[in-house]
Amino acid sequence: MKDLTSTFHFLELIYSVVKNALLTRLFVALCLLMIVLSLVGITIAGRQKSPGRNAEKLGLKFVADIPLPGGTSRFDYQAIDEVHRRLYISHMGANLVTVFDLDSRTVIANLHDIPRPTGILVIPELNRVYVSAAAKNEVYVFDANTLKVIDRVPTGHFPDGIAFDPESKRVFVSNEFGRTVTVFDASTNRVITNIGMGGEVGNTHYDPVSKLIYSAVQTRGELVAIDPQTLKIIARYSLPGCKGPHGFYIDAETHYAFVTGEDNATYIVFDLSSKKIISRGNLGSDPDVIAFDKQTHRLYVASESGVVSVFDLEMRAVKKIGEGFFAKNAHTVSVDERTHFVFFPLQNVDGRPVLRVMFSAP
Repeated sequence: MKDLTSTFHFLELIYSVVKNALLTRLFVALCLLMIVLSLVGITIAGRQKSPGRNAEKLGLKFVADIPLPGGTSRFDYQAIDEVHRRLYISHMGANLVTVFDLDSRTVIANLHDIPRPTGILVIPELNRVYVSAAAKNEVYVFDANTLKVIDRVPTGHFPDGIAFDPESKRVFVSNEFGRTVTVFDASTNRVITNIGMGGEVGNTHYDPVSKLIYSAVQTRGELVAIDPQTLKIIARYSLPGCKGPHGFYIDAETHYAFVTGEDNATYIVFDLSSKKIISRGNLGSDPDVIAFDKQTHRLYVASESGVVSVFDLEMRAVKKIGEGFFAKNAHTVSVDERTHFVFFPLQNVDGRPVLRVMFSAP
């Protein structure tokens, strides 16, 4: 009986060893499987996040994602200074403007404590940078060499777009909710007048052909012409079918105004010479910022929805050459005409803000 009991215990020990060995092997196998699946998941996720994949249809190639300061908050307009080879980026949610060197592709400065920066304009001939501080109802004036604030100019409610008339040396500022355009002297930074526009004002631009200032009055669906000398409204052009015109770009070569309707995701092309609409179509939801490469005639429209539309803009030939989802919050865009690099500040890529640099082959 004793021998039988010993034999039983021995068999029980052998079973336990074998069982533990099998469990160990099973555990190891499961761990290896989890590692493999994890690696596959990372690869797939990386592919899904690849900026080049969705950009191919836009004619863009990925160059780099460059980390930006300020946290994962909203960006707004950008401006390029070709003389100093800089890109200025309004980091609206962080109350700062980031200064980016176009040649070294590095952040060289940050202009802090600008309450909700929106529009930016660089005027190389004056060596000035103008930034709309929407939360303060002011325009901050910076010296382009020192990057120091040299003045602050009062505006109407929520200043946004900024334009400059080189002949009168006057600056024009869209006050979106104030329904006015503030005009001030660039040499003294003193306000001359506030022009009532009769509705909420979108962007404002100078037309070098007619030498007029144009503003989009979004609640009236109009493009409005201002004489920069008399400071009077001289014409209003209705933009039927373009609901909530806010962003627009004037191309001097064709003398076309490309206008976007942010309320119904549309665009129209308005011939400023004939005063006629010559083209129209659809865009991604909530179109916002527009950029144009004069060398390639390529126009980019970035939307709040993350959809980017690309057009070829030439005389009597406005053609959409690509459109698709680019990246989340890709609603602001700028382009360097010298290198044909296209810049998209993105507020949250893997938990951090980045400047996505793309290349558009001429």
